[in-house]
Amino acid sequence: MADVTYLSQIPLFEELRGEHIIVRPYREVDAVDHYAAIDESREHCRPWLPWPDYYHSIEDSRDYIARCRARWIVREDLSVGIFDVENGRFLGGSGLHPRNWDARIFEIGYWLRSSAEGHGYMSETVKLLTDYAFADLHANRVYIRCDARNTRSAAVAQRLGFVREALLRNDALANDGTVRDTLVFSLTPDDPRWPS
Repeated sequence: MADVTYLSQIPLFEELRGEHIIVRPYREVDAVDHYAAIDESREHCRPWLPWPDYYHSIEDSRDYIARCRARWIVREDLSVGIFDVENGRFLGGSGLHPRNWDARIFEIGYWLRSSAEGHGYMSETVKLLTDYAFADLHANRVYIRCDARNTRSAAVAQRLGFVREALLRNDALANDGTVRDTLVFSLTPDDPRWPS
């Protein structure tokens, strides 16, 4: 197990390759495609995520990617892009978000551009990241949180065998200002994974 005294020295992947997708850290050249995916998906993502209206130009995506790359280097956050393995098309974003390096606890967040939904890309992404977290980062816990009304997001966790741990009632404000509930799903090293 890698020493967490010097987080920047923990070896990380250059890419994770699945049957249909490649997951990798963002590169500067991704800014145009990143912005296009957000622009396509604003209405689709707005009910669930706070950031669709933060991006007004490709420069906003460039700035986001630069900050992602900096946080990757010091291992503060491990945000990644999701790309079609056949044509390299940018499909969405995800990441392993370290919540406690000493305890090896990670959260996975994700979003897909609206035209990429329904193809299994996100299930494949979460599976790759979770396997990596347990096998290479020696995770003790990997979890997913989502708005309780976001049935598609919850379905990804359920499909992959994540254990539903909690319904946190009146846990946060939704983007429309209403109070919302949050679902919490997790896996630990002893849990069975990837049901058929």
